[in-house]
Amino acid sequence: MPVPDKIGRYRVVRRIGSGAFATVWLGADDALDASVAIKVLADNWSYHPDLRMRFEQEARIMRRADSSLLVRVLDVGELPDGRPYLVMPYAAGGTLADRLASGPMPVREALLVATDIASAVAVLHETGVLHRDLKPSNVLFQPAAGRDRVLVADLGLAKALANASGFTIAAGSPGYMPPEQATPGGGLDVRADVYAIGATLYHMLTGRPPEQAWSAPRRSDGARRSSPRPSQVRPGIPSTVDDVVRRALHHDPRQRWASAAAMIEALQRVTASMEHKSRGRALRRPGQVVGAGIGLAVVLATAGSSAALPARSGWVRVRDASGALSVAVPPSWAGQLKDAGWDPSTLRLPAGRASGLVVAPDLAVWQDPESGIPGVFLGASKALLAGGTAPAFPNHTSCVRQPDRTVNVRGYQAQVQRWTSCEAAVSYSEVVIAVPQRGFGIYVQIKQVGDADLTDEILASLRWSSSLAPQAAGRVGVVYS
Repeated sequence: MPVPDKIGRYRVVRRIGSGAFATVWLGADDALDASVAIKVLADNWSYHPDLRMRFEQEARIMRRADSSLLVRVLDVGELPDGRPYLVMPYAAGGTLADRLASGPMPVREALLVATDIASAVAVLHETGVLHRDLKPSNVLFQPAAGRDRVLVADLGLAKALANASGFTIAAGSPGYMPPEQATPGGGLDVRADVYAIGATLYHMLTGRPPEQAWSAPRRSDGARRSSPRPSQVRPGIPSTVDDVVRRALHHDPRQRWASAAAMIEALQRVTASMEHKSRGRALRRPGQVVGAGIGLAVVLATAGSSAALPARSGWVRVRDASGALSVAVPPSWAGQLKDAGWDPSTLRLPAGRASGLVVAPDLAVWQDPESGIPGVFLGASKALLAGGTAPAFPNHTSCVRQPDRTVNVRGYQAQVQRWTSCEAAVSYSEVVIAVPQRGFGIYVQIKQVGDADLTDEILASLRWSSSLAPQAAGRVGVVYS
């Protein structure tokens, strides 16, 4: 498609994207020195009265439902060939679909974005309008200080709630629309959009949309099978988040959140609870148990109280439950510690129980490569010896592997794999140290965020004793991504 020089009074810069019914161009409003997005009805649909009416209706709805969370219409016009166009602010932060192309989002960020989407939808509902086509490609981001602003766009399928009981054409996007929307003549209400918000949140949390509600396999009782809970797809997601999503995605509209406003309240409660727990963990004193029954404890000592000083003054030394294995980390990393040991079978080594620990600001999300949470895992094993079984390190396929190297740690050779250029400015160091005189080896994973590489300093702070041996008790979890 050739790039027009101008659309109305706006200079065309480039094409942003195109769909079945319209093309969107990046334009320049030279009079106001501003970038705009110009949506033009596709030529092959310009003579279809129903499509043209839908296009023009979108402009009227955008004008009527004025909100900072909805894309606003700045101008309307018609090209010389008769095609209508809408002019909107340009959202330079791209779409939610763009962001999800690299995988799921951190849980807290997904909840905040979902809350913003639901807030925009609540405005539409108050105006008497159903969106009917909520999905990641229709959620835009406008760069802003602190956190990008969310904008809900594309109201081409929006309809008045007053007419929702008589839709004669099934319309929407597979994966994001509820079963009643896939049925011509199916009555719709605000809970159809609630389903779409839940489906979009599911995609943000798991990296994929839920199964199509109308085509999911049936159980023995005839009911449709539900998609797996988000935590089944991505371990570590709180059960409270699962509950919010699952209720929004219920096949029966009567079992969903009654409105976007009700879902907002639920999202805000879950987010506040997570933030409260996070603040509580940060404020707890050394030695306190972080949560009953989850095996997380902060067992920290200042650098000055340890005979083996860490690599940097001011770092914090953490130890496993046996006291035989320890490492020093930056204070900002020392929010939580799981110290009850590990099972080497997680690296495809012989199964068992051995000394180990993991320390990070938030263990609930640090395994997520997108979380931007640093941390260190240490695990001892008799199998980690030179010439023994080779461990199956995590394969960080989205990163760039640097040349392997060997470093000296307390007189022993450590083999270091370094992975950089990962998502969210994350890097990984995978390390094995063989200590043949003691009859064991140590596996280390260091997850870092940013350009600085603290691998050598962290390795220099490692301390172990001859008492490293299989542990008889303690809970074991997957502690690496």
